[in-house]
Amino acid sequence: QVQLVESGGGLVQAGGSLRLSCATSGSIARFVGMGWYRQAPGKQRELVAIIIRSSNTNYADSVKGRFTIDKDNAKNTVYLQMNSLKPEDTAVYYCNAWMSNGYRRDDYWGQGIQVTVSS
Repeated sequence: QVQLVESGGGLVQAGGSLRLSCATSGSIARFVGMGWYRQAPGKQRELVAIIIRSSNTNYADSVKGRFTIDKDNAKNTVYLQMNSLKPEDTAVYYCNAWMSNGYRRDDYWGQGIQVTVSS
């Protein structure tokens, strides 16, 4: 059973910073990749950032240069450092991890954590 537990969300003023953490049960090395998604009220869930096993990363255009995803294999944790936050970054942020055997992909999700950026 894969468990992903997010922490670090909250309320921050525009221009501020937050660091989200996603702790996993067991080694993160078993995952092909991990990432962060977000869902704002009335909108679809969207990709924010991903990091794959090789540590290559990819970001949504809206967060490039402001957000950084990284991981600590020893702590089995993935982080999302969010700087220069904007009100439009307000959303529930979800940690995601996925495995693949080459034929299918299995996704796992955290419960989500609220990030609110006030103007």
